[in-house]
Amino acid sequence: MTFALLTADALSSTLGLLALLWLAAKIGGELAIRLKIPAVAGELAMGLALAGLHRNFVSLPDVSVNTAADLLANLGIVVLMFAVGLESTVPQMLRSGAASLRVALIGVAAPMALGLGGAMLMLPHGTPFAVDLFIGACLCATSIGISAQVLREKGAAKTTEGRIIVGAAVMDDILGLLVLVLVSGLVAASDGGGLPWGGLARTFALALGFLAAALTLGRFATPHLFRLANRFRSEQVLLPMSLGFAFLLAYLGSLAGLASIVGAYAAGLVLEPAHVKVLEERELHSLEDLVHPLVSVLAPLFFVLMGAKVDVSALFQPRTLLFAVLLAVLGVLGKWIAGYGGGKNTNYSVIGWGMVPRGEVGLIFVATGGLLMFNGSPLLSAQVQAAIVGAILLTTLAGPVGLARALRGMNLRKSVGGGNQGL
Repeated sequence: MTFALLTADALSSTLGLLALLWLAAKIGGELAIRLKIPAVAGELAMGLALAGLHRNFVSLPDVSVNTAADLLANLGIVVLMFAVGLESTVPQMLRSGAASLRVALIGVAAPMALGLGGAMLMLPHGTPFAVDLFIGACLCATSIGISAQVLREKGAAKTTEGRIIVGAAVMDDILGLLVLVLVSGLVAASDGGGLPWGGLARTFALALGFLAAALTLGRFATPHLFRLANRFRSEQVLLPMSLGFAFLLAYLGSLAGLASIVGAYAAGLVLEPAHVKVLEERELHSLEDLVHPLVSVLAPLFFVLMGAKVDVSALFQPRTLLFAVLLAVLGVLGKWIAGYGGGKNTNYSVIGWGMVPRGEVGLIFVATGGLLMFNGSPLLSAQVQAAIVGAILLTTLAGPVGLARALRGMNLRKSVGGGNQGL
């Protein structure tokens, strides 16, 4: 009886929390749209407001620590990336592969160099170089989930710029992971440990091996899988089979050391319209139409929770706030420069702004730095962590706003017969 009561209490509290999160997401999204900014920015801001109210003013539940909400939110970003992948195919990705690679390389190198310089300028003299280097590494991350949502909202996911952004962000995830491993290894070596070249090589091999297998073997196996599914006599086969395939690749991607969203995106990429045509005709719905309601329900949870995990109280110190603003400006500049890697026939402003948000990827970097030890104390102090988190929040909010404005500018120029260059 006691176990049943505890289970019921846990369920009821989770239901109440989810109701709060969904209402907050829709209210934040509506306010953002009325202010002519992307809905995702309002969802992030609403999460920040909920966390601030909980910590300082009213007795609201702590939305940032609920395991069930975290699980649903992470499922939401996986489903969102699967939906984004469905809007492209492997041949289309290959056509923008070189441009995506150029954008990704610049988008890692430029922000890291600028962040390193900003840290050396702002931090006290005598700060270990490992700290400056790690701060630079935190700025090289890109959160594709946020830009992907804006691209979907604006109907730009299938444009050349949209595909370059998504492709570059996927490559950025691999490069960022390698940078994180390398910098962490350098910190360990500076603190008396050995440099993990073997681990770095293994991570690089696993990452490349997974993507190569997903985009070759996965594309070969998918038609056979859905040809078998066509023989099922039960109803509603298309969505469960497709989600099962997406979650399987997301799981395999995580085993390879990548973020699960990379595997989910790869699943959508290799699942081409011809593979599911028979099931779509039988069920009278396209796969994208079936996935869209899941994205609409689950993805907002992720963005609200991401905002709720930021503690802004540590940013009230003037020097910390100034450092956060400086890192944010340098982070935006570094990613915006990367837009030039898209080539002369693309809108570099759209691509650059699409690479700006750090989001959950940047927060993973900060969390790793907080766990690393250097000379017997955490590598990143509480003030430095707060400054980096503040910069991540600012770029996460600035990214979708800048991307939406750049997309409006691009559409306006096209409508009047202008060129396709950035602002």
